[in-house]
Amino acid sequence: MQQLIAHSGTWILAIIFVVIASWIFYRYFAPKTWHEWAGAGLVQAFIIALYAEMYGFPLTIYLLVRFFGLDRTVLNANLWSTLLGMGETGMFISMIIGYALLFVGIGLFAEGWRELYRAHEEKRLATDGLYGLVRHPQYTGLFIGLFGEGVVHWPTIFSVVLFPIIVLAYILLAYREERRMLQEFGESYRVYKERTPMFFPGKRQWRQFIKLSQGTNI
Repeated sequence: MQQLIAHSGTWILAIIFVVIASWIFYRYFAPKTWHEWAGAGLVQAFIIALYAEMYGFPLTIYLLVRFFGLDRTVLNANLWSTLLGMGETGMFISMIIGYALLFVGIGLFAEGWRELYRAHEEKRLATDGLYGLVRHPQYTGLFIGLFGEGVVHWPTIFSVVLFPIIVLAYILLAYREERRMLQEFGESYRVYKERTPMFFPGKRQWRQFIKLSQGTNI
């Protein structure tokens, strides 16, 4: 059955992608408090599980075959193409959509990190650029990137289960950060908080949001 499943057993690629994805994550999120490290640990587990199945052992597919009786003759390593019987076409579609979301997510948390770093250096509140559209663009980028890669492109048991847990962990972390910002900036942050959405911009601001994630000034 292993020969019917593409992209399995290449553990070197799995290790390379785990290292690259982990470096990007820790480069821009740089956890400091134990709450941040707890969230980072969940993301790290997500990354390892995702690429271990993508390039190593496709555990999710094997379990579905074993316990749910999927037809082995139409197996493909991608879960959606297997369940929908779309073969390589389904894999290609999910890959394109997943990577598009991943790159948008990376752009959001990289640009958000740069904007936050500049604000920190200037000892001011970050309220322009991406921060003028949402209060936590880095977390938005994390959600979009993980959803694209671990739910759309290459869903596994672990990635699908861990994704909502990660979202919840970072929502709670965002609330903790906002309490700290209120203590530090007082009324200025309260006004900013009232006029700016938490994670996702309004309908008419999405185009601007995506352009800013690419470092495009409008």
